[in-house]
Order: sequence, then C-alpha cells, then structure tokens
Amino acid sequence: MSHPFYVFGSYGFAAFMILAIIAWTWIDGRLRRRELAALEASGIRRRSKRAPEGDAK
Repeated sequence: MSHPFYVFGSYGFAAFMILAIIAWTWIDGRLRRRELAALEASGIRRRSKRAPEGDAK
C-alpha cells in the first residue's frame, strides 16, 4: 500500500463522512418539519407558543 493511497483514501473517507452527516441532518430536518406540520394541522400546538394576553386562563 502506497503512502499517497493512504492519504487520499483518508481524505476521501473524511469528506464522505462529512457529506453523509450534512445529508442526514438536512433530511432529518425536513422530516421533523413535516411531523410538526402534521401535528399542528391536527390541532396540537407547541407548548412554547403563548396565548395572547387577553386569552390567558
């Protein structure tokens, strides 16, 4: 095994892993937004969303 093969292989593997993590994060974000939209459409709201001042219980 030659030295350049090892170096380029290592850089290639690192680049592949970085791209895989970016893709995973992007896809997961899209899925979470879809899930949130489905929950909000069914009437379930976020706890962090506060009611207007006049509607406080």
